[in-house]
Amino acid sequence: MTDMSTLTTPSSSSDKPPSPLSMFEFWPGWIFYTPVVMYWIILGLRYRDVSLPTAANPRIETGGLCGESKSSILDMAGETARRWIAPYAIMETGENDASRALRAMEKTGLGFPVVLKPDIGCNGTGVKLIGDEAALTQALATFPRHVSLMLQRLIPYSHEVGIFYIRHPDEKRGRITSLTYKEVPVLTGDGRSTVEELLRADPRTRLVPQIYIPRLRARLGEVLAAGESLPLVFTGNHCKGAIFHDCTATVTPELESRIDEIMHDIPDFHFGRIDVKAESAAALLRGEKFEIIEINGVGSEATHIWDSRTTLRDAYAAQFMHYRETFRIGAKKRRAGWKPSGAMTMLRCWLRQRRLLASYPLND
Repeated sequence: MTDMSTLTTPSSSSDKPPSPLSMFEFWPGWIFYTPVVMYWIILGLRYRDVSLPTAANPRIETGGLCGESKSSILDMAGETARRWIAPYAIMETGENDASRALRAMEKTGLGFPVVLKPDIGCNGTGVKLIGDEAALTQALATFPRHVSLMLQRLIPYSHEVGIFYIRHPDEKRGRITSLTYKEVPVLTGDGRSTVEELLRADPRTRLVPQIYIPRLRARLGEVLAAGESLPLVFTGNHCKGAIFHDCTATVTPELESRIDEIMHDIPDFHFGRIDVKAESAAALLRGEKFEIIEINGVGSEATHIWDSRTTLRDAYAAQFMHYRETFRIGAKKRRAGWKPSGAMTMLRCWLRQRRLLASYPLND
């Protein structure tokens, strides 16, 4: 089986070995995103509507900028697209929620293990791997009441990938603008060192221990047996500790054609990232043997920018190009009669999402 990491390509021509972290990988969000927000405002003034990108995917709440339901996007999939999406069920927390979750799973044909995650959320917040009914009951109790959760089949493939897709409404075919391999960092025991000591000895994790320690607090003093492996994160999210590799240069016509076929079967979807798990790199690049975890709209990023070899200049160039495209697409959809969400709706949805994220438990 081909390892996806063998397909990563440097973001520059330098022959220097990659650093464990890029200069800006874990800057505070307000520092890194300030130029992006300023660029968005400039584009909004130019197009006379800062909410114009929400019209890029007009059938999704705020175009998928914030506050959208994950399941509502997947629910729009037609017969062709549905074949590539991992099966899922939706339930709401509350009285007897474990029993209702089991019934929802049975109705959808789901069995354990499943992935439990908020229907409205981002960055992997609150995502839990559930192995049995007892774990399900325990996990549901950690969520606030009356929130919608998704139960999704655990995809058996090991390679998680982010695929960014753009198609203008006046174009027959879309294109892949970013392909990111997501690596789960793993500690390997030596029979002597504690988990915390291993964390602080690893070239990468020792630089950002605050990302991993809260999830591993109960195991920090544990000594792993020689050769024993401990994955540090379950979700493929950069801010939660996954390592991202830029594979954009390896995109094949076969993969692009397959993604285009799938996304054409989701009405009026023009811009966003598809998160998938694939059996192997070779299969993915043939457009085969992968399943979709979720589809994200205009609020998603081209995640290859978090490859440690990406320069700050290249990262901003990618961000500006993608958001410029959302305004161009939104303008075309506006001319076709679709209406953007409006600034107040954007703000209201963002505040709702922020409140929800603060209420969710720590992810696995």
